[in-house]
Amino acid sequence: MAMTTYCHSRIDSRGVAWLTLNRPEVHNAFDDRLIAELNDHLAELHDGAKRGEVRVVVLGSEGKHFSAGADLGWMQRMVAYDFEDNLADSRKLAQLMHGLDTLPCLTLCRVQGAAFGGAVGLAACCDIVIASEKARFCLSEVRIGLAPAVISPYVQRAIGPRQMRRFALSAEELDAATSLGLGLVHQVVGHDHLDNEVETVLMTLLQGSPQAQRATKALLAEVAREPDSDATREQSCRVIAELRVSDEGQHGLDSFFEKRAPRWRPPQDNTP
Repeated sequence: MAMTTYCHSRIDSRGVAWLTLNRPEVHNAFDDRLIAELNDHLAELHDGAKRGEVRVVVLGSEGKHFSAGADLGWMQRMVAYDFEDNLADSRKLAQLMHGLDTLPCLTLCRVQGAAFGGAVGLAACCDIVIASEKARFCLSEVRIGLAPAVISPYVQRAIGPRQMRRFALSAEELDAATSLGLGLVHQVVGHDHLDNEVETVLMTLLQGSPQAQRATKALLAEVAREPDSDATREQSCRVIAELRVSDEGQHGLDSFFEKRAPRWRPPQDNTP
């Protein structure tokens, strides 16, 4: 009998990959096995994005909650880990966050309920986060004597250092509206409309040139690191010049001037 997977991935005909946490019985809690499976899937999706087979990754989960954070059984096992074991364990989680953050394709996070601990990091690593009105977020680590260490670069980038100080130290629970105001979430919708809104945003994303979106995402990461350096300015000039002379860039410009749909637009969408 095949072992149940803790997450699964499928790619639809549009090049949208649906990466889904599949532990609803424990509210999709993290453990070493789930992290390992996610890392494997992300490696495959990274390669698929490089080949142009994956345009967008939608990160979601089964059940009532997005993820309750760390699995209790995993935490109990970690009590017996020595420093080196804990370090190795943390590096795998860091690999997960970095892998999700640096996927060359677009990423969209669907949050339907609670997202605690490391799950806040997953959301912060995605390009776009759409949350149900029932979503809740919490950097809960200090309550049990830990810290949101591995996820801190990504969450702090999303909400800013000042807000990070408060919520990482207080472990306060954030509702969807507060998370929207902090910048962790991009959009909050009625719970029953979450899937429809994810699809609406997907259709908007699929209007863009895949090559241009990959190049823009990579450039924005460089701009964030060094917003006002000679190297960044030069790179920004190179990106636009390379896109203008590329086959996809030339096709996009021709399609625009000739008022026809570019080849990357999904066939079911006929808007000019």
